[in-house]
Amino acid sequence: MSDAVQIAAIRVWDPFVRLFHWSLALSFAIAWFSANSSNDLLHSGAGYAAGALVLARIAWGIVGTPYARFSQFIRSPRRVLAYLRAIAQKSEQRYVGHNPAGGAMVIALFLAITATSVSGWALTTDAFWGVTWMQRLHDGLARGLLLMVCAHLAGVILASFRHRENLIAAMINGRKRAAEQNDVE
Repeated sequence: MSDAVQIAAIRVWDPFVRLFHWSLALSFAIAWFSANSSNDLLHSGAGYAAGALVLARIAWGIVGTPYARFSQFIRSPRRVLAYLRAIAQKSEQRYVGHNPAGGAMVIALFLAITATSVSGWALTTDAFWGVTWMQRLHDGLARGLLLMVCAHLAGVILASFRHRENLIAAMINGRKRAAEQNDVE
């Protein structure tokens, strides 16, 4: 028998949140890589799927499981900035659910995805078909969204190393290390 200490794990991310997360990532990737292809149906379908996924997640953020609820992870701007300062000082607390920066990124990504989806849809209407500024807006939103996704991934990697916890695996299996003495539930 091994002398290794067994670390307690708890279920944090429910199946809906995990399916949503990976479906949204796939939808964004498909939309991004099909943007300049001749397959407009694939691009617009992926964009509409991303928008619909965000709407479903908003509903789940109101009525879903405890760690999925917005009330669990949306923090004030002051708290988000304090957490970002703590990251810079390498003194941030570990959160079982989303940390304040992660919660802010969730909301920012939802807003950016919604704006990108709506601007893409607008380009299919009579009012904005072929309108250059709307196309530029849509392209700019998509580029900004890509930068946000990169920032999200960097934050996940940083938190994984800092807290010695594989957050990518947690978004696959739904389990994270249980709260310890200085962690925030």
